[in-house]
Amino acid sequence: MFASLRVRNYRLFFSGQVISNIGTWMQRIAQDWLVFTLSGNNPVALGIAVALQFLPTLMLSLWAGVLADRVDKRKLCIAIQSGIGVQALVLGLLDVSGVVTLWQVYLLCFVLGIFSSLDVPARQSFVAEMVGRKQITNAVALNSSVFNMARIVGPAIAGFAITWVGTGWMFLANAVSTLAVITGLLLMNPDKLFRGPAVARAKGQLREGLAYVRGRADLVSLMVLVFFVSTFGITFFTSLAIVAGNVFGTQADGYGLLSTLLAVGTFTGSLMAARRGVRGRPRVRLLLIAAFSLGAVEVVAAFMPTYLAFGIALIPLGFATITFLNTANSLVQTSVSPEMRGRVMGLYVLVLIGGNPIGGPMVGWMADTFGGRSPFYIGGTISAIAAVACAIVLARRGGMARPVQLAGLRVLSARGARAGRTRRAL
Repeated sequence: MFASLRVRNYRLFFSGQVISNIGTWMQRIAQDWLVFTLSGNNPVALGIAVALQFLPTLMLSLWAGVLADRVDKRKLCIAIQSGIGVQALVLGLLDVSGVVTLWQVYLLCFVLGIFSSLDVPARQSFVAEMVGRKQITNAVALNSSVFNMARIVGPAIAGFAITWVGTGWMFLANAVSTLAVITGLLLMNPDKLFRGPAVARAKGQLREGLAYVRGRADLVSLMVLVFFVSTFGITFFTSLAIVAGNVFGTQADGYGLLSTLLAVGTFTGSLMAARRGVRGRPRVRLLLIAAFSLGAVEVVAAFMPTYLAFGIALIPLGFATITFLNTANSLVQTSVSPEMRGRVMGLYVLVLIGGNPIGGPMVGWMADTFGGRSPFYIGGTISAIAAVACAIVLARRGGMARPVQLAGLRVLSARGARAGRTRRAL
């Protein structure tokens, strides 16, 4: 389960992520609650904040993937983490001093979105450089376990701390936590990284990456599924605050508890993914089952009558969600050529996060028009339908092809090419 931790560079990265991700989730809870409070519990305002935070992904993630293929990813990650720390520091100082306004939060959400759009493609593709291709699946799952452990600890801390000291100190704590990641990156040995061939600066590299994906029907199908599930199904990270406040009438601690229960499921799912990661390549069948299960459980959760029943339903929902996300991430990283990994991950991040500028306001509008439960049953239904549709397409086209190393060249494996006839990948 912890095979990737044998690699010193990855241990340093992993240790920094443990601390930083707790701070990230403390800020996420505090930011949502601050917007909710400043706007008078307006769900549309919360949707706008989410949209502003993820809007830069639409503009920058593809170019961020090109940048990740061109430059030293370790140095790029250091610069990005420094920017994220400064953003948290500014927001914290404004909040603690009592002068923060809604437009300032909106602006800083947009600034954070810029850094995040650069961070995800660089960080995700850097994982392969730290551990090598054989350990990618395990390392991705361990990253997810850290992220979701932080989703248990961070919201639990933030939910109660906000009631004691306010939201501002959560932002300041996150600013300090970024130093852990930066320190780990600085202490790494660059000579021990599994770096792929350098991609020289040239015209048309973005188009080259898009053409690579367009030529892979399996990748196109996966990207479409990820877009629909992430845009319409995985909206509960935003809608939980609406459900906590407007449906069940709880305060910040009630919101934090719901986030923690969801994180129990995602943390358990990520640990299971880490176990699967040492047994071989992820399977497309698991991706499709997870996507359908996510949608089905989300619909069930929407109609839970009590706060406790709703919170318990979030545990299997979290499990299905992280299984889907980890499997999709691993399938992309293990099925593309190293020299294309940054650009493909940039596109993956675009379809994964790029729908949030649509999903954020959509959740607020649905909650305001149809009630706080509506984002769950509408999003869950769309996710389940998308899973069935993509299962049909992938069954006809042969699942995921796999690149292999042959005489120094990256080619698709014969097994992947024959999968359309045998359907063994499914």
